[in-house]
Amino acid sequence: MDEPHLYRQISESIRQEILNGRWKPGDRLPSVREMAEKWNCTVGTIQHAYQELARQGLVTARAGQGTRVVENLPAVHDTPLRWAALIHRAEAFLLEAITTGHSLDEVDRAVRQAMDRWRTMERQDTPRNEKVLRFSGSHDLALTWLASHFPEIAPGHTMQLTFTGSLGGLIALAEGTADVAGSHLWDEESNSYNALFVRRLLPGRRAALIILANRRLGIILPPGNLAHIQGLADLTQPGLRFVNRQSGSGTRVWLDISLHRLGIDGSQISGYENEKSTHSAVAQAVAEGKADAGIGLEGAALTYGLDFLFLTNERYDLVALEEVMETYPLQALVEQLNTPSTCKVIEGLGGYDTSSTGKVEWVG
Repeated sequence: MDEPHLYRQISESIRQEILNGRWKPGDRLPSVREMAEKWNCTVGTIQHAYQELARQGLVTARAGQGTRVVENLPAVHDTPLRWAALIHRAEAFLLEAITTGHSLDEVDRAVRQAMDRWRTMERQDTPRNEKVLRFSGSHDLALTWLASHFPEIAPGHTMQLTFTGSLGGLIALAEGTADVAGSHLWDEESNSYNALFVRRLLPGRRAALIILANRRLGIILPPGNLAHIQGLADLTQPGLRFVNRQSGSGTRVWLDISLHRLGIDGSQISGYENEKSTHSAVAQAVAEGKADAGIGLEGAALTYGLDFLFLTNERYDLVALEEVMETYPLQALVEQLNTPSTCKVIEGLGGYDTSSTGKVEWVG
């Protein structure tokens, strides 16, 4: 079992022993070396597990005293029961979905989409003992997955998402209101992504471009493509309703340049001013019959069971200043992106190429 999963198994095993009274308040837990021998793993894995237990408020560590169960345990005695109840409810939903004709793959996509929407809207207070990595920038399906698993990637930390578009993310980075930005801004002249914009908005500052993935961008359409859309020029059809991404987003930048190349003005497209802040919202509008076509990611189209007309591959980067890149949460994130398991998850979203995922390039 790889370390990210093993440390969680170990911490959960110890947690259950604490809840069941095997370890009582004030008890000293075995040393990390003893536990490493017991679990046949590295000392670092045990340290990771103990850090997770400390994050949960169950143990504390002091120099010369080892790791001990806290004297005043938090009110977690009902956690196993609540967890069992949650699993029961999830299985009931799964059974209902399957008996009404949905496949497991459809259910999985639906749950991912629902989680994506809720995480976009989420504005909960951060747990008291956790530190926040502030993200601002363009919406991405893989990013929301990473954010939902960030406490596992970097224990003691959460990732707070604010979708402002690529340009808004870089501005937030320049103003110090974000720690990391998400960008896929295309420069027509150099036919490259992000680097030129980072130099312009962060002059004299060294920043890292962390490649999240290359994504397939195109036109999201209802099943069957009844309007017979074959390209951007067809969006000017009379009566066709379009749904767009917001101004400042990387998708909008690419679309506007591409329309200009074709000699098409946005005013010629009905719905050009109908803006959505996420690819998911664009796909939802098409799925609900509120639009006949939208610009967005293939992954969003697949989630809603929609047709997709491929237009271009684009590169999505996470951007961080040098001083932030040296911090633990960013190092942990880069390490996670370079794992085969993470690349498999990202590719499973549909429309993603992870051959360059995790690579870091420097600007400035």
